[in-house]
Amino acid sequence: MGNMWNKRFATEEYVYGEEPNAFIREHVGQLRACGPVVCFAEGEGRNAVFLAREGHDVTAWDYAESGLRKTKSLAAKHGVVVKTKTVDLLEYEVEAGQFDAAIMVFGHFQSRDQKEVFKKMLKVVKPGGVVMLEVYSKEQIRYGTGGPREIDMLYDPKDVLDWIGGHHVVHFFWGEQDRKEGTLHKGLAHVIQLVLKKKRSDDE
Repeated sequence: MGNMWNKRFATEEYVYGEEPNAFIREHVGQLRACGPVVCFAEGEGRNAVFLAREGHDVTAWDYAESGLRKTKSLAAKHGVVVKTKTVDLLEYEVEAGQFDAAIMVFGHFQSRDQKEVFKKMLKVVKPGGVVMLEVYSKEQIRYGTGGPREIDMLYDPKDVLDWIGGHHVVHFFWGEQDRKEGTLHKGLAHVIQLVLKKKRSDDE
């Protein structure tokens, strides 16, 4: 997979565009009180740069070094700084409570690995911190407007709901959204969205 993403991002064109994901733009207010933010599977950096422009201290993690180089270039274009780190999210042991928030947009993983990646998002944020994600649901296979063509790499809303037990759900959505993101995400899509606040130790 790493070689595939390195090849995909090894172009001058930002294949998913330079603008942030619409869901992240819409819900950025949920991060208002947050300090350091980490972007999982960040690709070419469009969301990380947007958050940096909003005044956040942002770190982008991705497996593809070509994508992280483009993240740096996009940040420089907008006069902001985004820290980057080459990370294999299936292997990397995250440090607990390292960030105030973690986001992931269209992180494509096999179903057997999806829960583990989500657990790392929860672990890496502090108690009371924010986790935000938008991923393609399994219904997306019928739409053909972006994302994996293998259904096992799409997400089941029931799984996501199982993963979030005990935390405060601010926003949950499963359904259709229009996505126009570069050349690879075009048109009506079927997604899962989540914004949650991590349980504090003294929460019931």
